[in-house]
Amino acid sequence: MLRRTKIVATVGPATDDIAVLTDMVRAGLDVVRLNASHGTVEDRRRRLGMVREAAHRADKCVGVLLDLGGPKIRIESFRDKKVMLQEGQLFTLDTALDPKAGTAEEVGVAYKGLPKDVGPGDALLIGDGQIVLGVERVSGTRIETRVRVGGELSDRKGLNRQGGGISAPAISEKDREDIRFAAEEQVDYMAVSFARDAADIEQARTLIRQAGGDARIVAKVERNEAVANLSGIIDAADVVMVARGDLGVEMGYAELTGLQKTIIHQTRGRNRVVITATQMMESMIQNPVPTRAEVSDVANAVMDGTDAVMLSAETAAGRYPVKAVEAMAQVIEGAEKYQLTHSRTRHRTEGQFKGSEEAIAMAVMYTANHMKVRAIVALTESGATPLWMSRIRSDIPIYAFTRHEPTRRRVTIYRGVYPVIFDVTRANSTGELYGALFSRLLELDLVKRRDLVILTKGELSGVQGGTNSMQILQVA
Repeated sequence: MLRRTKIVATVGPATDDIAVLTDMVRAGLDVVRLNASHGTVEDRRRRLGMVREAAHRADKCVGVLLDLGGPKIRIESFRDKKVMLQEGQLFTLDTALDPKAGTAEEVGVAYKGLPKDVGPGDALLIGDGQIVLGVERVSGTRIETRVRVGGELSDRKGLNRQGGGISAPAISEKDREDIRFAAEEQVDYMAVSFARDAADIEQARTLIRQAGGDARIVAKVERNEAVANLSGIIDAADVVMVARGDLGVEMGYAELTGLQKTIIHQTRGRNRVVITATQMMESMIQNPVPTRAEVSDVANAVMDGTDAVMLSAETAAGRYPVKAVEAMAQVIEGAEKYQLTHSRTRHRTEGQFKGSEEAIAMAVMYTANHMKVRAIVALTESGATPLWMSRIRSDIPIYAFTRHEPTRRRVTIYRGVYPVIFDVTRANSTGELYGALFSRLLELDLVKRRDLVILTKGELSGVQGGTNSMQILQVA
């Protein structure tokens, strides 16, 4: 059985070896994440070239996701690289302080607007909530706090206000440079960090289109405001990422699991793609095997219906990037064996379909789940029909037959969808088309003769948005 849930993995220093990257692709990597929070544009360009070479060597289609840095609020640096904060001591954040002059009494903050966003009584969390500061007084550029939870604090750690409320815009000036890079290199997906509402997503889409790019937009849900505006964000985005690091800090860890399940359910219900991310196999940064808790975490996301699970530092900076991908693939396959795949779905049982493509997709999946069908073949230009099909839980593989390389890369993140090179315009008749389809399926060992397959296509071959028919065929 093919693995349905996809794997997104971040590249970085640990993958700056073409052999390692190629092995990661062979181990099951489906989509590569370029993290714009670290390194330079040239670093990302070099790594993207390596990704494409590794995909070529492994003979596999691999998608690319550029993750914009966004307005990550960070403290500046310390004179001695790190300090120890004691519970109850006074500690000041000063946006005007020399960026390298931090001490055990004060440190600079990169975001100059922070004093306007906080007030007495607020809780500020640093380093994913490991350090907690209570705001006592704000004066000019200085935020005077008392340490509630102490510990070791080092340079450039992230800072959040508990409950959200930071007013920094989602698209920074640095992000605009990265958006131009995404357009130049024709990356497949672009993630918007710290999005607050649908307007942030639309702004990113407008900027990438103006730059000449066609990347689909990923909304990272990691702010309190994003949870409040979740429906609008899902509708505005193509993909939603459950970014559990900052989301857990802002919303509180106790709510995180419930939020994750809610976001996955609502995103799939609106025919969008969903990625579950952050600390999925964190221990594998140092260890060759995941913990049992990490195995359960990944498996639960898979069984909740996420399209993809994501590795971050595990592959970008960890000691075992290939083993991390292998372990993720094994856990996914184990979870999918126990998932109820043919239960009656409630997906789209109410309301009206948006058009013939969605109607055909739903009819196909209902039919496939009630017949002994070996495969579903979607002749597609844009990938829209396979996406709609993949919203219905099934263990029947959906093959996106397309002549367009960008479409093949795009569908790599859709759960249960697999890209196949196929030029529909070369067939001059229905008989030729069926013969070419069967030959391709048999050549790739995807079916056997006499197997039943469902085919979706449009009346006019090679026209985007034209899927209007389904057929049940026996492989000859």
